[in-house]
Amino acid sequence: MLPSQALLPAAVFALAALQALQASNTFIAAVYEHSVILPHPTEEPASPRDALVLMNKNMDILEEAIKEAAQQGAHIIVTPENGIYGWRFTRESIYPYLEDIPDPAVNWIPCTDPSRFGPAPVQERLSCMARNNSIYVVANIGDKKPCDSSDPNCPSDSRYQYNTDVVFDPEGKLVARYHKYNLFLTEGQFNYPKEPEAVTFETPFGKFGIITCFDILFYEPAVVLVSKMQVDTVLFPTAWMNVLPFLTAVEFHSAWAMGMGVNVLAANTHNTSMAMTGSGIYAPAGARTYSYNTKTEDGHLLIAELDAHPRLSPASPPAVSWNSYALSVERFPQNDHEFTGIIFQDNFTFTELTEPAGNLTLCQKGLCCHLSYEMAEKRDDEVYVLGVFDDLHIIEGQYYLQICTLLKCLSTNLSTCGQPVEMAQTKFEMFSLSGTFGTSYVFPEVLYSGVQLAPGEFEVLNDGRLISKTKPTKPIITVTLFGRWYERD
Repeated sequence: MLPSQALLPAAVFALAALQALQASNTFIAAVYEHSVILPHPTEEPASPRDALVLMNKNMDILEEAIKEAAQQGAHIIVTPENGIYGWRFTRESIYPYLEDIPDPAVNWIPCTDPSRFGPAPVQERLSCMARNNSIYVVANIGDKKPCDSSDPNCPSDSRYQYNTDVVFDPEGKLVARYHKYNLFLTEGQFNYPKEPEAVTFETPFGKFGIITCFDILFYEPAVVLVSKMQVDTVLFPTAWMNVLPFLTAVEFHSAWAMGMGVNVLAANTHNTSMAMTGSGIYAPAGARTYSYNTKTEDGHLLIAELDAHPRLSPASPPAVSWNSYALSVERFPQNDHEFTGIIFQDNFTFTELTEPAGNLTLCQKGLCCHLSYEMAEKRDDEVYVLGVFDDLHIIEGQYYLQICTLLKCLSTNLSTCGQPVEMAQTKFEMFSLSGTFGTSYVFPEVLYSGVQLAPGEFEVLNDGRLISKTKPTKPIITVTLFGRWYERD
């Protein structure tokens, strides 16, 4: 043990560092996209020892990323959903990977008191990673809770199993526990929480909330955290399978941050065979840094500086009345090139951009989309369309959408419009897209050729127009206003 005299300078330094952080209006964030080491698929449960061996292999990799992030000055790091044990589980086979995660109100540091709530080697190690590196650590693990016949909802195996996010502070204390509320179709190994949880915690650099993957598409808890709980930053562990043209990870998560006016720290699982990639650190004004890699199986660490309170930042976009412009102008002329097509099982109405420049209006049900555009050159080998969708989306969950989009078709055959496209050659001089949205929750994004974002090259005016801020520097795949009409769900 060090003598007390030696501890005094360290304590003074730590206090000074904390005061400096409290006085700062910014913080350093990190996310790590992890190529998870997966268990062998089996319906038979692994032994607790074998389960821990696998989880330690993944945590070895995560620990190196956490150390590197801390050395580069990061105050918080987010790791992916399924990042410690992967997937491919039944309800029975995942059980050895689960731990009993207590309510953070118990004021527990697993690193220094590991056996307080029974065996918890994963929580102990995560806590020590945070404590040893003086950084907030966000991870996704599994929680188990016993139940009995007095609970009418208790499963037949007498336990609840939850997809769970945990947060440990720089001392290693458990400060947040969130049970995923909107489970994906393939998550039969987990239970739904009885009620949606709106989990937040305070830091010296803002108020944080946490959600997991599919949650981001639903009002509870995602919108509740932002609109009612007034968080500054959303932590987002995810295992996101990319679906062009609108639900590519970097595209949608960046758009959601802009539409909601908050920071988003999105850490994705990396598995190219399942189209899982795309992590980023996003601010309301656009992406600060992101990665989208379908070529290799490497993990990737991202680090960027963010405003601690983005709503108060001068760079924060103004409040938007999403239908103001579209409702105030006369409809642009319709043309004779209207047709229908499918995007992700949704029936869109399309119209082709037949001229190198023009103004178009296209309607479906109550949504009319207005587009003004000018191409640098109208190519014969590429086709673009204006598309509109105003209806209930019914695949992989049911939720109401209103979408206005300018998008490139896969080929010159109009039947390919809406199919996934990653590359384009057509550049635009300008574009302006707007719609008569019935929802105030609209997420804007521009996706360039090669699945690249366009931060700083477009803006949303307070009358609801998504416009090119400068002449676009790369060929365009999509320009989209993605509306979620939560009130109709």
